[in-house]
Amino acid sequence: MSVVRPLTLLDVVGAEGVPERGWVFLLVLTLLTLAAAIVVLVLVELVVRLTATRQPWTAVLLRHTRPALRLLLVAVAVQVAVSLAAPASRFSEAIDRVLTIGVIGLFAWLLVQTVDFAFEGAKGRFPVGAEATRAARRAHTQLTFLQRLATVIIIVVGVSAALLTFPQMQAVGASLLASAGLAGIVAGLAAQSTLSNVFAGVQIAFSDAIRVDDIVIVEGEWGRIEEITLTYVVVRIWDDRRLVVPSTHFTSTPFENWTRTGSELLGSVELDLDWRVSPAAMRSRLAEILDGTPLWDRRVSVLQVSDATSGLVRVRILVSAADAGSLFDLRNYVREQLVEWVQLESPGAMPRTRVLMVDTESADDAAPEVDPADESARRQLFSGTPEAQQRAEQMLAPSADPEAPSRAGA
Repeated sequence: MSVVRPLTLLDVVGAEGVPERGWVFLLVLTLLTLAAAIVVLVLVELVVRLTATRQPWTAVLLRHTRPALRLLLVAVAVQVAVSLAAPASRFSEAIDRVLTIGVIGLFAWLLVQTVDFAFEGAKGRFPVGAEATRAARRAHTQLTFLQRLATVIIIVVGVSAALLTFPQMQAVGASLLASAGLAGIVAGLAAQSTLSNVFAGVQIAFSDAIRVDDIVIVEGEWGRIEEITLTYVVVRIWDDRRLVVPSTHFTSTPFENWTRTGSELLGSVELDLDWRVSPAAMRSRLAEILDGTPLWDRRVSVLQVSDATSGLVRVRILVSAADAGSLFDLRNYVREQLVEWVQLESPGAMPRTRVLMVDTESADDAAPEVDPADESARRQLFSGTPEAQQRAEQMLAPSADPEAPSRAGA
C-alpha cells in the first residue's frame, strides 16, 4: 500500500545544497521577508512621527539609530528567508551562522547608538564651560565614564555571543568556565597595569578628585581637563598641546586642582620700586584700574608693601577673578597699567641704584680711633643692668689660667 505524502521544502531544496528551483524559491521568500521588514520600518517611523509632537526626543532617537535599525531588519529578514527555504542544508547552516553573527553585531551597534543617545541627552542637561558649576562638571564626568563603560560592555558581550555561535567555541567556553579562577589570576597578572588604570579611572570618576573642564597643574603644565577615559586622562595645555596622563597618576601623585571647590582664584602682582613711591597714590590708581576692567570679580583688591631691602621696596598686589584664564589676563593687565603709571605719573618711583662716592683719606681722618684695651667700650656690648655687666665680665675678661686654652683644645 503506497502512502501519499505532501511535497516538502526538502524535496525542493535537498539536503546537500540548494538546486536551481531552490534558488528561485529562496529569492522569492527573501523578497517577501524584505517587504515585511520595510513594512515594519515604515510602521515604526509612523508611530515615531505621531508621538514626536509630544515627545520630540523620539524623532531624534530614530534619526540617530536609523542606519543600524534598517540594516538589522534586513539581516533578520534574510535570515528568516534562508531558514524557511532550506532548513536542513549545509548551505543554510553556513549562511545562517554568518547572518546570525551579522544580526548580533548589528543589534550591538543599535544598542551602542541608543546608549550614546541616552547619555548625550543626559549630558546635555549639564553643560560644561566657563559658566559651569561644580555639580555640572561632576555629573558630566561621571556620565561620560558610564557611557564609555556601557559601550565596552556591549561590545564585549556582542563579541562573546558571536563566538559562541561556533560549536568549538562553546566547548572552549565551558572549559574556561570550569577554570575561571586560574584564568582570572593569569589575566589579572598579565593586565595588571591596564586593570590598575581602569580602577583608577573609576575612582577618578566617582571620587570627584577631578572633573571635565577642571583647571589643573600636572607635570608642571597648566591646563584644562578635556577628556576622562577608562585608562587615561587628556589635559589640554594652555598652548593647545594635549598631555595624555595615565589614570593612576591622579591617584598616586600629588597635583594641583584650581577648580576643586570653585573656579574663583586669587593672584598676585609684585613690583620692585624706589623708596620714593607713594603706596597711597598707587593704591588709588589700582582701584581705578580694577574698576575699568570686567576681568575683576570685585572680591579682593589689596596693595601692600611686602618688603623694603637693598634700596628698593617691594609692592605686592593681590587681585581676584572668576576663573584661571581671567586671572591670568587680569594680572598681566594690572602689571602693564601700573608700569605705565610709574613711567608717566610717578617717575620718582622708578627703581634706582645709588652709589656714594667717598674720599679714602678724608674717611680715614673722620673715623674715630678706639683703643682695643678700652674695657668700657667693649663692655657696651653687654650693659644696662648689673646682670649684663656680670655677663660681660665673664665673656670678655681674659682667663686667669694660661693653660686653660690648651686644656680646652685637648
